[in-house]
Amino acid sequence: MKNTLLFSILFMVVACFFSSNAIAEKPHPDTVKTGIYITSIHDIDFKQNEYTAIFWLWLTYKKKEFDFAQNLEIPQAKTVTKSFSTVDSSNGQIYLLMKMQCVMKDSWRINNFPFDRQKLHLSIENSQFDAKSLVFVADTLGMHYDPKFTLKGWDIDSFTVSTGKKAYETAFGDASYAKPHSEYANFKVNIGISRSATELFWKMFLGMYVAFLISYICFYIHADNIDSRFGLSVGSLFAAIGNKYIIDASLPDSTSLTLVDTLHAMTLFFIFVVIVSSTYSLTMLKKGKVKQAYLFDSIAAKVVLVSYILLNIYYISNALKG
Repeated sequence: MKNTLLFSILFMVVACFFSSNAIAEKPHPDTVKTGIYITSIHDIDFKQNEYTAIFWLWLTYKKKEFDFAQNLEIPQAKTVTKSFSTVDSSNGQIYLLMKMQCVMKDSWRINNFPFDRQKLHLSIENSQFDAKSLVFVADTLGMHYDPKFTLKGWDIDSFTVSTGKKAYETAFGDASYAKPHSEYANFKVNIGISRSATELFWKMFLGMYVAFLISYICFYIHADNIDSRFGLSVGSLFAAIGNKYIIDASLPDSTSLTLVDTLHAMTLFFIFVVIVSSTYSLTMLKKGKVKQAYLFDSIAAKVVLVSYILLNIYYISNALKG
């Protein structure tokens, strides 16, 4: 009985020893409290998939080795300019405040352009220490952006800050890793913006609609005026194509069918319908069916106009909802 009791005590001591060693071998990562205050977002370049942000960033931590003044990493940034920084190492911790200007690369969703909604992403990491060494905690006190600054042509729908980990399927050449996988803590900012698009829509698509209306006038020109009918229709066709190329020049390349593509394709189709209708009306006129030709033009004019308007309302409404 005594031997059993002694053995149990010895086993518990050994277990406690090894468990304490295991805990010692896996220390908790240090906490870095991080906050941001954005003072400006501007120069949104849709063609180049980039925008410029000016913001204040502050970090509070204990380990000097983290050295965020040198090790700060902004993964999506094209350029990073630090215009001001100050460090306070009193009270046993480091407080770092920086003012930065970054040209950020991002990807735009243009399916519903110009009624599009976008997400701007900004995140920071420490380039030298992974998630085993540090984790970020968001400073959520106060506002995160200046409510007085205006994002020209856009409205800010949402603004969130969060923390997490970014996985990289590589060890960056570090032989101590068992497999090519590493994780770095990050501090993330997501800004939801929607475009104020009413004026922009008419500015970009007015030429297309005028081209359609010019071709539509052909229904009210006498059917035997073949030169006038076909001249207007063909001119409208090239005007609509030219309008599309002008808009496409300001947008990034896309493999999906966008609202711009849909509205222009639909306009080209209806202009083609006008040309076909003019041809058919002329054919009936040549056969002496004058009344039938006039009746056909009258019915075709109503059908084409109503169909074109309804389809425009349908596709634009879907874009506004999306």
